[in-house]
Amino acid sequence: MSVTPMMAQYLAIKAEAPEALLFYRMGDFYELFFDDAVAASAALDIALTKRGQHLGQDIAMCGVPVHSAENYLMTLIRKSFRVAVAEQLESPEDAKKRGYKSIVARGIVRLVTPGTLTEDTLLDARAHNYLAAWCEVRGKGALAWADISTGAFHVAECPRVRLGPDLARLGVAEVVLGENSGVEGIVEEQGAAVTPLGRSAFDSGSAEGRLKALFDVGSLDAFGTFSRAELGAMGALVEYVELTQRGKLPLMRPPRREATSELMAIDGATRRNLELTRGAGGGRDGSLLWAIDRTVTAGGGRLLERRLSAPSTVEAVIKARLDAVSWAVTNDAMGNDIRSRLQHAPDMDRALSRLSLDRGGPRDLAAVRGGLEAGEALFSYLSETDLPLDISDMIGQDALLSLLSAALATEPPLLLRDGGVIAPGYDADLDEARKLRDEGRGVIAALQAEYAKATGITSLKVKHNNVLGYFIEATATHADKMRADERFIHRQTTANQVRFTTVELSELETKILNAGGRAQSIEDRIFAELCARVLTASNAIFGVARTLAELDVATALADLARGESWTRPRVDSSRAFDIDAGRHPVVERALKRDGAPFVANDTRLTAENGAAIRLLTGPNMAGKSTWLRQNALIAVLSQMGSFVPADAAHIGIVSQLFSRVGASDDLARGRSTFMVEMVETAAILNQADERSFVILDEIGRGTATYDGLSIAWATMEHLHDVNRCRALFATHYHEMTALSGKLSGVENATVAVREWDGEVIFLHEVRDGAADRSYGVQVAKLAGLPEAVVARARDVLQALEEGERAGGANPRALIDDLPLFSATPAPAPAPKAKSAAEDRLRDVLPDELTPKEALDLLYELKRLADG
Repeated sequence: MSVTPMMAQYLAIKAEAPEALLFYRMGDFYELFFDDAVAASAALDIALTKRGQHLGQDIAMCGVPVHSAENYLMTLIRKSFRVAVAEQLESPEDAKKRGYKSIVARGIVRLVTPGTLTEDTLLDARAHNYLAAWCEVRGKGALAWADISTGAFHVAECPRVRLGPDLARLGVAEVVLGENSGVEGIVEEQGAAVTPLGRSAFDSGSAEGRLKALFDVGSLDAFGTFSRAELGAMGALVEYVELTQRGKLPLMRPPRREATSELMAIDGATRRNLELTRGAGGGRDGSLLWAIDRTVTAGGGRLLERRLSAPSTVEAVIKARLDAVSWAVTNDAMGNDIRSRLQHAPDMDRALSRLSLDRGGPRDLAAVRGGLEAGEALFSYLSETDLPLDISDMIGQDALLSLLSAALATEPPLLLRDGGVIAPGYDADLDEARKLRDEGRGVIAALQAEYAKATGITSLKVKHNNVLGYFIEATATHADKMRADERFIHRQTTANQVRFTTVELSELETKILNAGGRAQSIEDRIFAELCARVLTASNAIFGVARTLAELDVATALADLARGESWTRPRVDSSRAFDIDAGRHPVVERALKRDGAPFVANDTRLTAENGAAIRLLTGPNMAGKSTWLRQNALIAVLSQMGSFVPADAAHIGIVSQLFSRVGASDDLARGRSTFMVEMVETAAILNQADERSFVILDEIGRGTATYDGLSIAWATMEHLHDVNRCRALFATHYHEMTALSGKLSGVENATVAVREWDGEVIFLHEVRDGAADRSYGVQVAKLAGLPEAVVARARDVLQALEEGERAGGANPRALIDDLPLFSATPAPAPAPKAKSAAEDRLRDVLPDELTPKEALDLLYELKRLADG
């Protein structure tokens, strides 16, 4: 069976991207065939149909409308598909010129992958979408990453051991790796898509040439000195972008070499435990970012997330950021005014990227115009103030701004083909074409009046038919007069009428008939000229966008500080860690929403020469984990350049942050809950140094009591003697409180509780000292365990405690004597009888009591209680 020309074309294009679903453009639809159609129909929940046969088999088919394709692309990308988009490269009319049966030429114009998205509908406006490439040369690794939707491009040294933490910090969507790199598991563990690329793409020699061509420079020295691994990673990333964009490279800024030693190191487990940018459900809700983000621009939101994900360890950088926030706190009226002005600042970074890829529209140009206007206005407003930010980048584009203001319509349409993009009065030819398109009849009427006046023939008419087109008609009695005027050219004579034309009328006819197309053509040309002008000034526009984002972050953090009564931390190069009345920002926000107060606590963890560890004991539900986490979050907030939820804070710069909190398994990798706990603990003990800050919660709880106690004990000693770090260590093993007398850097702390009539009351207050017991049975009762289970637990606990006091008798023998193991199970305890005082109170209506009656009732209740 022969293959139709269209199907032959489809199969040839599909062979270019066998690993991707092929969106094959046919008119107003993208069609999918064969296995692609089966997979897409299931993923998108759309109908699967058939279209003819191929090699004796029915051809499966499904399709999506072009105008709503982005929604379907988003679904497919989120389900880990890659999509190749094949567009029509010519019109059907042009195809017919090559032969009546010729089919429209088509070709892949882009590959849509998780790391190469640019459309607003496919991206989170307040988060970066990074594509990364990792390269290793002779044992030295490097990571390059870029957000092609904003043009950001970075590179850093990245040995294999740092790859996981760096990917977690960046939240990378897709990672390009060489064949047999051996790090695929690390990438997948961070939730990023893995894309293999040939080894030649990572060659540092060819990579250097590729980068020079991209940035049109003769040498990369102006951008920094790069290692072979760094060049290889950057070159592979650029080659992959070129591959997916089919040779149309996006606008990318020169690579910025990042020193990871200047950033607080936070591994993936710690980020998850502390919920820095993602909450327990995987989204922003419940995260620290959710609690602090008050930015009003997309660029500001992305900058805030970057700073939160990578707090600085450079004292001068931290101080500069805090100075900017302090200025906005002090000048609150100006800060609020800046925020109000910024609300109208569009996302210039992503607009520029789309324009550079020919995916931009009129509103992207309008976004550039709006951003430049916002920059000019804010510079004028702030230039005479003592704002500690360099805002000089916001000016200097007067010519471009004037051009865009004059050329662009006030509110341009979404699509260029809709027309009305260019403002009236900017281009005379365009105005004329529009007038002819929109007011053709009026123009003809004006010309008719002009001819009638010139000839003195009031009955002269300009008419139109399908044979002659536009013509001038007069009665036969006026024919000689018309012929005497050289302007009029005879066309036709009828019984009673004579018809003429003029060169002017013929030209006008052509213009009217072609006015719509001509107007669109002129708008297309002017739009392309404006895009080229904007892209020429891209570096300056990026500078405006960067400054607007910095202003947004500073004023947003100031608004947060004022609204939540946060204070400026003191951050220096010491090993201090002193916090007065610290609070957990996320928990406090949740409690405030419910109208409940948050109990603030102090932390004293300053270390002079050696370790400083607080060993925390107390019952579950008392707030131990909250206290541990809030101190880690205060360190992160301080070093990202934010005020903190405390009355005062002195933080010596933390180089590494480690958290081992919570219980989870990793069954897909064959790890039990206890195994995950031990792996994370091992990472801490192997990496933490004296400038690290560590929080550990319930180490050793996933195994037998004595095993767990032994592991926790040895871990504490290692933290103290070897790591010599600042740490908070929560435990249920009360035996460990003895370490405070053996290790000079360890002090005991406990979360205070009170017990009343068998009930436990949590005070959420951290005090010096050790807990007397765990109150586990009381917490079990609060959780809703049946009363019989709670009562039985009390009996077992009492027997064990009495046996221990009696000399450590065999616990099993003690329990065997309890009724649980007798032939008849212990009956459920009888319900507690109500007291006479409770019966009397049941009948009281407090609102109806006089003060005298209330006092008498109080004495009566006292007598009843005393019996």
